[in-house]
Amino acid sequence: MIKINLNRLPEIDREADESYKQLRTNLMFCGDDIKSIMFTSTQPNEGKSEVSFFVACSLAESGKRVLLMDADIRKSAMAGRFQPDKTVNGLSHYLAGKDVLDNVVCQTNIHNLYMIFAGRTVPNPSELLGSSRFPAMMTALKKVFDYIIIDTPPVGLVVDAAVIGAHVDGSVLVVGYGDTSQKDAIRAKTQLERSGCRMLGAVLNRVAVKKGSYYYRGYYGKYGKSGVTK
Repeated sequence: MIKINLNRLPEIDREADESYKQLRTNLMFCGDDIKSIMFTSTQPNEGKSEVSFFVACSLAESGKRVLLMDADIRKSAMAGRFQPDKTVNGLSHYLAGKDVLDNVVCQTNIHNLYMIFAGRTVPNPSELLGSSRFPAMMTALKKVFDYIIIDTPPVGLVVDAAVIGAHVDGSVLVVGYGDTSQKDAIRAKTQLERSGCRMLGAVLNRVAVKKGSYYYRGYYGKYGKSGVTK
């Protein structure tokens, strides 16, 4: 296992922190069998990567041993966003058989938080994610970590999230307020469920509560017949 420092960490205000603690509590009450959770969205720029990071940090803060995995090996964002102090191999290296799991799991300077970065961009991400190495990796990681939070590509654009969804315990759909139609959200939900993935609920992101103020508010629970509403 490699030790790294994340040199650039996003700030969070008190109200947002409280919202993430609420999300954390709701996730923990989904059941003892829910340990690997993927976060996806219908389209880019709805904030799923940031939500994934803050949820992972909140779980780690509660004393849980947490792994945050960047599974967007088409268009990775986390390494550039958090600027680790050393270059490391990532998920694509492991899935392609170019490195072992111990060498891609990184212990960060945030207590209880570990990360697997996406690694090198590859031309065949769906094939790599659909290989036997991915479920084998998940089985191994569950023996070490209390929670595995996985940031995936938008389900509305590529099949990667649905491929990953077949091997996780649950999924959360991040919906950007005012950015996603009800029709698109329902289509994303249906696509994930067809993969055999259990839907835990949705996070309604970037809700304006007053002029000039934005924070994250999460709504968890089972979807009704009408699906996700804006």
